[in-house]
Amino acid sequence: MSRHQFIAICAVLLFGIVAACGNGGEQSDPRSSNPPADPPPPATVPAVAERPDAPAPVQTQGEVATGAAAGVAWTVPPRWEVQPPRTMRVATYLIPEAEGDDEPGECAVFFFGQGQGGSVDLNLQRWRDQFETESGGPPSPAERKSTINDLAVTTVSLAGTYLASMGPMFQSGAVKKPGYKMLGAIIEAPEGNVFVKLTGPEKTVLSAEGEFQDFLNSFRK
Repeated sequence: MSRHQFIAICAVLLFGIVAACGNGGEQSDPRSSNPPADPPPPATVPAVAERPDAPAPVQTQGEVATGAAAGVAWTVPPRWEVQPPRTMRVATYLIPEAEGDDEPGECAVFFFGQGQGGSVDLNLQRWRDQFETESGGPPSPAERKSTINDLAVTTVSLAGTYLASMGPMFQSGAVKKPGYKMLGAIIEAPEGNVFVKLTGPEKTVLSAEGEFQDFLNSFRK
Protein backbone atom coordinates (compact mmCIF):
# COMPACT_ATOMS: atom_id res chain seq x y z
CA MET A 1 0.00 0.00 0.00
CA SER A 2 1.35 3.40 -0.97
CA ARG A 3 1.58 6.29 1.41
CA HIS A 4 -1.15 8.20 -0.46
CA GLN A 5 -3.58 5.27 -0.25
CA PHE A 6 -3.00 4.93 3.52
CA ILE A 7 -3.74 8.66 4.05
CA ALA A 8 -7.01 8.41 2.04
CA ILE A 9 -8.24 5.44 4.10
CA CYS A 10 -7.53 7.24 7.37
CA ALA A 11 -9.41 10.34 6.15
CA VAL A 12 -12.50 8.30 5.36
CA LEU A 13 -12.43 6.64 8.80
CA LEU A 14 -11.98 9.98 10.53
CA PHE A 15 -14.97 11.51 8.65
CA GLY A 16 -17.21 8.64 9.76
CA ILE A 17 -16.25 9.08 13.40
CA VAL A 18 -16.98 12.83 13.30
CA ALA A 19 -20.40 12.29 11.68
CA ALA A 20 -21.39 9.79 14.37
CA CYS A 21 -20.41 12.17 17.12
CA GLY A 22 -22.40 15.00 15.50
CA ASN A 23 -25.66 12.94 15.73
CA GLY A 24 -25.29 12.97 19.51
CA GLY A 25 -26.18 9.29 19.73
CA GLU A 26 -29.91 10.08 19.24
CA GLN A 27 -32.15 7.65 17.30
CA SER A 28 -35.49 8.56 15.73
CA ASP A 29 -38.58 6.95 17.29
CA PRO A 30 -40.38 5.00 14.59
CA ARG A 31 -43.61 5.28 16.60
CA SER A 32 -43.66 9.08 16.15
CA SER A 33 -44.97 8.67 12.61
CA ASN A 34 -48.10 6.79 13.79
CA PRO A 35 -51.35 8.81 14.27
CA PRO A 36 -52.33 9.51 17.88
CA ALA A 37 -54.72 7.05 19.53
CA ASP A 38 -58.46 7.83 19.42
CA PRO A 39 -59.60 9.78 22.49
CA PRO A 40 -61.68 7.76 24.98
CA PRO A 41 -65.45 8.03 24.48
CA PRO A 42 -67.24 10.50 26.77
CA ALA A 43 -68.57 9.05 29.98
CA THR A 44 -72.21 7.98 29.81
CA VAL A 45 -74.51 9.94 32.11
CA PRO A 46 -76.46 7.47 34.25
CA ALA A 47 -80.22 7.58 33.92
CA VAL A 48 -82.16 9.03 36.83
CA ALA A 49 -83.76 6.22 38.81
CA GLU A 50 -87.50 6.44 39.41
CA ARG A 51 -88.66 6.93 42.95
CA PRO A 52 -90.28 3.77 44.31
CA ASP A 53 -93.15 5.85 45.65
CA ALA A 54 -93.78 7.71 42.42
CA PRO A 55 -97.48 7.79 41.53
CA ALA A 56 -98.76 5.81 38.60
CA PRO A 57 -99.01 7.79 35.40
CA VAL A 58 -102.36 9.23 34.45
CA GLN A 59 -103.74 9.86 31.02
CA THR A 60 -102.88 13.10 29.30
CA GLN A 61 -105.48 15.47 27.97
CA GLY A 62 -107.20 14.01 24.93
CA GLU A 63 -105.99 10.48 25.61
CA VAL A 64 -108.67 7.80 25.91
CA ALA A 65 -108.19 5.68 29.03
CA THR A 66 -109.46 2.12 29.30
CA GLY A 67 -109.65 -0.61 31.89
CA ALA A 68 -110.30 -4.35 32.12
CA ALA A 69 -111.17 -6.98 34.72
CA ALA A 70 -113.19 -10.19 35.10
CA GLY A 71 -113.36 -10.78 31.36
CA VAL A 72 -114.77 -7.35 30.45
CA ALA A 73 -113.24 -4.07 29.29
CA TRP A 74 -114.43 -0.48 29.45
CA THR A 75 -113.67 3.05 28.32
CA VAL A 76 -113.24 5.93 30.76
CA PRO A 77 -115.07 9.23 30.08
CA PRO A 78 -112.55 11.87 28.93
CA ARG A 79 -113.32 14.24 31.81
CA TRP A 80 -112.57 11.62 34.46
CA GLU A 81 -109.01 11.52 35.75
CA VAL A 82 -107.30 8.17 36.28
CA GLN A 83 -105.87 7.92 39.79
CA PRO A 84 -102.91 5.88 41.12
CA PRO A 85 -103.56 2.27 42.15
CA ARG A 86 -105.26 1.70 45.49
CA THR A 87 -105.65 -1.37 47.67
CA MET A 88 -108.63 -3.61 46.86
CA ARG A 89 -109.55 -1.58 43.75
CA VAL A 90 -109.21 -2.34 40.06
CA ALA A 91 -109.36 1.36 39.20
CA THR A 92 -110.20 4.76 40.67
CA TYR A 93 -111.36 7.80 38.71
CA LEU A 94 -111.72 11.38 39.93
CA ILE A 95 -114.70 13.44 38.75
CA PRO A 96 -114.11 17.22 38.85
CA GLU A 97 -116.30 19.03 41.35
CA ALA A 98 -119.31 20.98 40.12
CA GLU A 99 -119.56 24.70 40.78
CA GLY A 100 -120.45 25.25 44.41
CA ASP A 101 -119.14 21.88 45.64
CA ASP A 102 -115.99 21.86 47.73
CA GLU A 103 -114.63 18.46 46.71
CA PRO A 104 -114.57 16.20 43.64
CA GLY A 105 -116.44 12.97 43.14
CA GLU A 106 -114.87 9.54 42.89
CA CYS A 107 -115.72 6.44 40.89
CA ALA A 108 -114.21 3.19 42.15
CA VAL A 109 -114.20 -0.15 40.34
CA PHE A 110 -113.88 -3.36 42.38
CA PHE A 111 -113.34 -7.00 41.43
CA PHE A 112 -112.51 -9.48 44.19
CA GLY A 113 -112.29 -12.67 42.13
CA GLN A 114 -114.70 -15.24 40.78
CA GLY A 115 -117.40 -16.00 43.35
CA GLN A 116 -116.03 -13.32 45.71
CA GLY A 117 -117.47 -10.04 46.91
CA GLY A 118 -120.99 -11.23 47.68
CA SER A 119 -124.22 -11.43 45.72
CA VAL A 120 -125.97 -8.59 43.93
CA ASP A 121 -128.65 -8.27 46.64
CA LEU A 122 -126.11 -8.36 49.45
CA ASN A 123 -124.15 -5.49 47.94
CA LEU A 124 -127.26 -3.43 47.22
CA GLN A 125 -128.17 -3.74 50.90
CA ARG A 126 -124.62 -2.84 51.91
CA TRP A 127 -124.76 0.30 49.79
CA ARG A 128 -128.16 1.27 51.23
CA ASP A 129 -126.68 0.97 54.72
CA GLN A 130 -124.04 3.54 53.79
CA PHE A 131 -126.63 6.33 53.52
CA GLU A 132 -129.16 7.85 55.87
CA THR A 133 -131.82 10.55 55.60
CA GLU A 134 -132.00 13.72 57.71
CA SER A 135 -134.15 11.82 60.20
CA GLY A 136 -131.53 9.11 60.48
CA GLY A 137 -133.52 6.48 58.63
CA PRO A 138 -132.55 4.58 55.46
CA PRO A 139 -133.11 6.30 52.10
CA SER A 140 -135.34 4.90 49.37
CA PRO A 141 -133.03 3.64 46.64
CA ALA A 142 -133.82 3.76 42.94
CA GLU A 143 -132.88 0.36 41.51
CA ARG A 144 -132.93 -0.83 37.93
CA LYS A 145 -131.93 -4.02 36.11
CA SER A 146 -130.87 -3.99 32.46
CA THR A 147 -128.73 -5.75 29.90
CA ILE A 148 -125.74 -3.96 28.39
CA ASN A 149 -123.79 -5.68 25.62
CA ASP A 150 -125.10 -9.08 26.78
CA LEU A 151 -124.09 -8.34 30.38
CA ALA A 152 -126.62 -8.26 33.23
CA VAL A 153 -126.29 -4.93 35.02
CA THR A 154 -128.01 -3.75 38.20
CA THR A 155 -127.86 -0.03 39.02
CA VAL A 156 -128.83 1.91 42.12
CA SER A 157 -129.05 5.60 43.03
CA LEU A 158 -128.90 6.84 46.64
CA ALA A 159 -128.82 10.28 48.22
CA GLY A 160 -128.57 11.73 51.72
CA THR A 161 -125.84 11.65 54.34
CA TYR A 162 -123.02 9.39 53.24
CA LEU A 163 -121.58 7.25 56.01
CA ALA A 164 -118.11 7.09 54.54
CA SER A 165 -116.05 4.00 55.25
CA MET A 166 -112.70 4.76 56.85
CA GLY A 167 -110.00 3.06 58.89
CA PRO A 168 -108.18 -0.28 58.53
CA MET A 169 -111.43 -2.28 58.75
CA PHE A 170 -113.34 0.14 56.47
CA GLN A 171 -116.03 0.53 59.11
CA SER A 172 -119.10 2.35 57.81
CA GLY A 173 -120.07 5.64 59.39
CA ALA A 174 -116.60 6.70 60.47
CA VAL A 175 -117.17 10.01 58.65
CA LYS A 176 -120.59 11.51 57.86
CA LYS A 177 -120.91 13.58 54.69
CA PRO A 178 -124.32 15.24 54.24
CA GLY A 179 -125.60 16.26 50.82
CA TYR A 180 -123.97 13.31 49.09
CA LYS A 181 -125.15 11.10 46.28
CA MET A 182 -124.12 7.68 44.98
CA LEU A 183 -124.52 5.95 41.64
CA GLY A 184 -123.75 2.24 41.88
CA ALA A 185 -123.68 -0.61 39.40
CA ILE A 186 -123.00 -4.33 39.56
CA ILE A 187 -121.94 -5.90 36.27
CA GLU A 188 -122.23 -9.68 36.08
CA ALA A 189 -119.06 -10.32 34.08
CA PRO A 190 -117.86 -13.71 32.76
CA GLU A 191 -115.36 -14.15 35.60
CA GLY A 192 -117.39 -12.65 38.45
CA ASN A 193 -119.20 -9.53 39.58
CA VAL A 194 -117.64 -6.13 38.92
CA PHE A 195 -118.76 -3.41 41.34
CA VAL A 196 -118.82 0.26 40.30
CA LYS A 197 -119.44 2.95 42.89
CA LEU A 198 -119.53 6.69 42.12
CA THR A 199 -119.85 8.95 45.18
CA GLY A 200 -119.51 12.65 45.80
CA PRO A 201 -121.35 15.88 46.55
CA GLU A 202 -124.82 15.74 45.00
CA LYS A 203 -124.30 18.41 42.32
CA THR A 204 -121.01 16.85 41.26
CA VAL A 205 -122.57 13.40 40.92
CA LEU A 206 -125.60 14.80 39.05
CA SER A 207 -123.22 16.51 36.61
CA ALA A 208 -121.64 13.11 35.89
CA GLU A 209 -124.84 11.06 35.48
CA GLY A 210 -124.62 11.04 31.69
CA GLU A 211 -120.94 10.11 31.81
CA PHE A 212 -121.69 7.34 34.29
CA GLN A 213 -124.23 5.82 31.91
CA ASP A 214 -121.77 6.12 29.01
CA PHE A 215 -119.20 4.41 31.22
CA LEU A 216 -121.56 1.47 31.86
CA ASN A 217 -122.53 1.30 28.19
CA SER A 218 -118.85 0.83 27.31
CA PHE A 219 -118.56 -2.44 29.28
CA ARG A 220 -118.25 -5.38 26.93
CA LYS A 221 -116.74 -8.86 26.83
